[in-house]
Amino acid sequence: MSQDAQLDQRKAAILRAVVQQYIETAQPVGSTTVAARPDVAVSSATVRNEMTLLEREGFLAQPHTSAGRVPTEKGYRFFVDGLSGADRLSPTNVRAVRDFFASAHGELESMLRETTRLLSTLTHSAAVVVGEQPEAATVRSVQLVDLSSRTVLAVVVLSNGVVLKRSFDLADDVDADDVAAAQAEVSEGLVGRELAGVVAWSPPTRGPESLLVAAAGAAVRAALAEAGQQVFVDGAAHVAGSFEARETVEQVLLVLEQQFVVVSLLRELIDGGLTVAIGSETGVAPLADCALVVAPYSAGGEPAGAIAVLGPTRMDYAETVSTVSVVSERLSRMLTDGRSTEG
Repeated sequence: MSQDAQLDQRKAAILRAVVQQYIETAQPVGSTTVAARPDVAVSSATVRNEMTLLEREGFLAQPHTSAGRVPTEKGYRFFVDGLSGADRLSPTNVRAVRDFFASAHGELESMLRETTRLLSTLTHSAAVVVGEQPEAATVRSVQLVDLSSRTVLAVVVLSNGVVLKRSFDLADDVDADDVAAAQAEVSEGLVGRELAGVVAWSPPTRGPESLLVAAAGAAVRAALAEAGQQVFVDGAAHVAGSFEARETVEQVLLVLEQQFVVVSLLRELIDGGLTVAIGSETGVAPLADCALVVAPYSAGGEPAGAIAVLGPTRMDYAETVSTVSVVSERLSRMLTDGRSTEG
């Protein structure tokens, strides 16, 4: 890493100790405190000199002349880049994640909403889960179910795990064979298509089931048109306790309420996989004092959305990164297995 090259082993150990201490206490960190930590084996005088150099290099800042130091955005970035990955999840959170996914069931919307709550609870921060836009998903399967002789239910499963249902009425009676033939025709025409392709699809006009096929195609298009972007937010109350300035709290809450901002931000960040954006790295001015941990999740190997945790820059990065990583992996596994689409 480029920042590693700027710091020798002693400076790096001292910087990591300052960041960790500040995360734990939210108070400026002095040289005596750092020297007392077991991972720093030098005197407080040496620590003081190194902290002065780290401040000059932009890794630390001193809020007041007589105060200790606090990490800067650059200091946090060095700390995060040095994390070893998703191997720091606490035993308590390991159990919580395991128990949650062992008992999770229901349709996708409920699954994503509960996953958002889980993330917020485990990290004590605001959590966001975003589903893929329907037009970016493809049709995985179409089923037609005859509810009565003149009423049919169309069930559409998308590649992102979303299940859409819409019933429609017919002018004439149909039997199970008619419905099966229509289902085969609709599946052949729509499976594998994106939303634009579904809208453009023209059902065949031949055969006795042509009217049923046309009605089923219209029902599928109507169901897709009504399916909006899925955005779930939980833990906004944690924001109030994370920042001292009321103005910061209000700005962060406003961003969380603006779904289009949240969705756009997460889409920009998930291209690189698990990502940590600190302060100005988010590209959203009101989040200058925040950090965002984002990870994509998938269904059957296809992108299905993103999960994220938003907190102050002094968040517990090791635990939060591990939690987001593990939850995204387990959510992807569940969606791929199809268990969240039952019901």
